[in-house]
Amino acid sequence: MKIDPQARYAESHEWVRQDGDEFACGISDHAQESLSDIVYVELPEVGDVFEQGETFGVVESVKAASDVYIPMSGEITAINEALEDAPETLNEDPYGAGWIIRFEPSDPNEFDELMSAEEYEAFVAEEEG
Repeated sequence: MKIDPQARYAESHEWVRQDGDEFACGISDHAQESLSDIVYVELPEVGDVFEQGETFGVVESVKAASDVYIPMSGEITAINEALEDAPETLNEDPYGAGWIIRFEPSDPNEFDELMSAEEYEAFVAEEEG
């Protein structure tokens, strides 16, 4: 399992990383491995506003459909439209080209409440028992 040391993580397996005044968000390597072959991504609209923990999209794989939750409250500033034609990018590069949204946070302090890379790694290990 790959982990981005620059990112913070939610218990629902999304990552978020600061990029200037904005934050980028996607699903973790662990999440894409659990889903297996991703075949469809439902994206929000630019300008949509979400509260921390709300569903902002859906990722569908050959196994199941999974809601994707925003780890921090904020307004969507960009969506990764490339995922509409190439959803498998989430499998291939979840922390790079596989980002899902960029957003401007309404409370940047929520970033510090998320799990660090080390905490997330321990969380996944515990979850897998």
